[in-house]
Amino acid sequence: MKKNGSEILVEVLVEQGIDTVFGYPGGSVLNIYDALYLNADRIRHILTAHEQGASHAADGYARATGKTGVCIATSGPGATNLVTGIATAYMDSIPMVAITGNVGTSLIGRDSFQEVYIAGITMPITKHNFVVRNVEELADTLREAFRIANSDRPGPVLVDIPKDVTAAVCEYVPAAPAVKVEEPEIPEAKLREIAEILASAERPVIYYGGGVATADAGKDLLALVQKADIPCTHTMMAIGCIPDAEPLSMGLIGMHGKVSASWAIDKADVLLSIGARFSDRVATNTNRFAPNAKIIHIDIDAAEINKNIGVYCAVVSDAGHFLRSLLPYVQPAKHDAWRAQIEEWRKKLDYIPKDGVDRICPHQVIGLAAEMAGPDAIFATDVGQHQLWAAQYCGRNAIHQFITSGGLGTMGFGYGASMGAQIACPDKTVLHITSDGSFHMNLNELCTSVSYNLPIITLLLNNEVLGMVRQWQTMFYEKHYAATDPHRKTDYVKLAEAFGARGFHVETMEELRHAMTEALKRTGPVVIDVRIDPDERVLPMIPAGGTVDDIVSG
Repeated sequence: MKKNGSEILVEVLVEQGIDTVFGYPGGSVLNIYDALYLNADRIRHILTAHEQGASHAADGYARATGKTGVCIATSGPGATNLVTGIATAYMDSIPMVAITGNVGTSLIGRDSFQEVYIAGITMPITKHNFVVRNVEELADTLREAFRIANSDRPGPVLVDIPKDVTAAVCEYVPAAPAVKVEEPEIPEAKLREIAEILASAERPVIYYGGGVATADAGKDLLALVQKADIPCTHTMMAIGCIPDAEPLSMGLIGMHGKVSASWAIDKADVLLSIGARFSDRVATNTNRFAPNAKIIHIDIDAAEINKNIGVYCAVVSDAGHFLRSLLPYVQPAKHDAWRAQIEEWRKKLDYIPKDGVDRICPHQVIGLAAEMAGPDAIFATDVGQHQLWAAQYCGRNAIHQFITSGGLGTMGFGYGASMGAQIACPDKTVLHITSDGSFHMNLNELCTSVSYNLPIITLLLNNEVLGMVRQWQTMFYEKHYAATDPHRKTDYVKLAEAFGARGFHVETMEELRHAMTEALKRTGPVVIDVRIDPDERVLPMIPAGGTVDDIVSG
């Protein structure tokens, strides 16, 4: 059947199971938006306030569902406004397809109005990108974009479509989505070798990351942990893979992780890393990370092997496939002495925050929100101190429940991501955890939540400073508070009301409980301005380049 390029785009989106896209219209995508208008019964379009919000919403949608997020922008500034969102998805391995319009093919290279070479701009921050110059190539190019975004290590793919291609007509032939290629078998000898290393270990540790969440392999990992009696610790991207209540879970590792987990890795004789990449926020000093351990690295991306840390042996594999393949070779074991040592470190060394007497402390805010919102609530954060407090105290017990920008550390990510998560999961409570610094980055998206009646609850931990940078200035720069006290006069209650949302100002736990109670009743967005002390710090902390010997706990 004959269809124009815009109609073909819609048909391929439907083929791929896409029912929601996020975007902002403009001249170069007018044909696409006309097709979306005519197919509103098949694909829902969410109009954001800014293209960056659309990219973060598509990212949040993907993280909350495991599906591919889709965002659309026009040429020039519309396309470049997607860049931060694309880079955020790239650093955290999130499947996304970004569709950009461009000027007509006859105008490309002429410095035309709103022309930009977005494929070149985004080349370093996408798995792949395409410029479609011929409508006959459009359908297969889009299908390939979705295949790439979801295969191996997921990530964003950009498809740039000139305006005349969206109007040109050709024969359209429907096709089914690509079937995921089966993982190659892992050599039995390698599986036996790893099982034997684990069996011979006296002080083993499993360190796992976002690759376990991407593979939805939490249950497989838990089976290994329990069968081999191996304590485990996780990165921020893996929150929820194994419940915090699991006795063998040591919790968060890294710069602001559990002290006991850091000591366990420091003293381990075997470290099995699954779906993690030894980033500088975990391996703060690569020369002293797990110095006594045989390190076994499992990652779907071969480029990550031996990149940051030299390893004893490695397997390039999806985390779930590896775990299911290894488990039959692993013998039941007990490490009672090792577990007793870790428990001693927990009791003696782990940081325990104290409740405030005449003020609210961050751990109280996060703890109360988690309690009142329930175990199925989704936490979506911005970046800064509040992000780390949320990671430490949110208590999520399933994947897709903690959404944050881990690799790029994007301030302003949280609200767009919250919108994507809420649209993807309308029956769940979505808590947007932010601060006054991060919220100012993209607070314009509050109008989007009002327009679509999204019941997102924003908990704004307001210390009136740029807290994380100020913490470093306090600890390492002799309290030279350069540009970290912005003197904002924003009234967040009035701001929320101006957008059409509900606002609360909170200074006590009683006021917070009341605000949360009211927020949980509403069908639209709420902003809760929670005042905290500017001198609150995220603890414990390993300074950059430091080791377990340098941990600051008070």
